Amino acid sequence: LCTRTGYYGFQTSGKNDIAWQRFCRNGPIAYLPLTEKLSSLVWTTSTQEAQRLVALPKEEFVDELNRNMFTEENQNDCVNKLLFSFSKMPFLSSDIRKALLPPHVVGLQGDTRAAFPLGFGHSHTYAAPRCVLIGDAAHRIHPLGGQGVNLGWNDVMVLDQVLTRAVSDGADLGALTYLKDYDSEAQRHNLPVMVSCDWLNRLYRTNAAPVVMLRSLGLAAFNRLTPIKVPPVEILALFLT
Repeated sequence: LCTRTGYYGFQTSGKNDIAWQRFCRNGPIAYLPLTEKLSSLVWTTSTQEAQRLVALPKEEFVDELNRNMFTEENQNDCVNKLLFSFSKMPFLSSDIRKALLPPHVVGLQGDTRAAFPLGFGHSHTYAAPRCVLIGDAAHRIHPLGGQGVNLGWNDVMVLDQVLTRAVSDGADLGALTYLKDYDSEAQRHNLPVMVSCDWLNRLYRTNAAPVVMLRSLGLAAFNRLTPIKVPPVEILALFLT
C-alpha cells in the first residue's frame, strides 16, 4: 500500500520554474511550482514511512525531503557507468538542462502535511439518465505525472461539447442518448492514460538491475534525442488544455 503525503506548500531557494519528479525506493517525490518561491509536493511512499514523515517536526521533515531529492546512495554504479558512456555517443544532442538541480527546500508553509491512501479505480460507466460522473468521482489514478487533474479537465471538456450539441439539437440535456456519447468519448481518452501511468509506476517500483538499466537508458535516450521529444510534449499540452 502506498500513501501520498501531500499536497504541501513549501518555500524554495533559487529559481523555481521547473516541475521535478524523482523516483525513490518507496515511490516518487514530485514538486510543482506555484510561485517564484513556493511549490506543492506529492510524496508517494509506504504507509509506515508516511506515518513517520507526517510525525516529524517541520525542520526534520525538510531535511529528510532535501536528502531524498539529492542523495546518490542508492544508485547503481554499473548503470551510472553505462549512462555516462551512452551520453558520449556522437548522435545524441546535448541538453542544456541536464546540469540543473532541483531547488533546495527551505521550509514548509504552515504545517499542511496530510497522508491518504493511493488507489487505482475506474467506474464501468460515467453516465446514467440525468446523471454523469466526472473527475475523481469517475476514476482514481496514481499521482505520477499529475495526470489526475488533467483527466478531470478532459471530462469537463467532453461533457461541455456533448451538452452543447444537445442544446443545439433542442434535446433534453439529461437524455441518455447524448450522455452515452460523453461516456464513450471520455473513457476512450482516460483509459490509455490511466493504464500507462499505472504501468510506469510498476516499472519504477522494482529495483532489479536489468530493469533499472533499461528504463534509465530509455529515459536518457528520450531526453537527449530532441526530435522525438516534441510529440509527447504536444500530447501533454493537449492534456493541459
